Amino acid sequence: MKPDDDPIRMNPDALYREETFTDLAVGVIKRLTPVTRTGEPDPSRPVLYRGETQILLGASPLPIAFELDAKSLAEAAEQFAEAARRAAEETVRQLEELRREMQSQILVPGQGGLGGGVPGGLGGGLPGGLPGGGKIKLP
Repeated sequence: MKPDDDPIRMNPDALYREETFTDLAVGVIKRLTPVTRTGEPDPSRPVLYRGETQILLGASPLPIAFELDAKSLAEAAEQFAEAARRAAEETVRQLEELRREMQSQILVPGQGGLGGGVPGGLGGGLPGGLPGGGKIKLP
């Protein structure tokens, strides 16, 4: 790998200063102001706004981050609720899709997955396993 291809290397021409604003209840708005290599404001690039909040899934909070297409802090605050709702809906949709994919995976004894020939697992003919050589047999 060449030094310029290092994914951990920070690009000094793409730096932003981050400011955080919160209402102490619903979430956070981050204002990202572009700066030069010396930390001075860079007017050639736009100021960016990002929103962050949390949704509860069961008893666990799940952080949600999203873009705010705003030109000012006030505009970002006005857009926050709708953007947060859309981001939460998309996150829940993706989680449901992952859950469906996981549930649709069929585990066949002796074919990997649970046990698959490991003692005490579902492998055929091993102590604690199911007999039959790992094939599903229908009556």
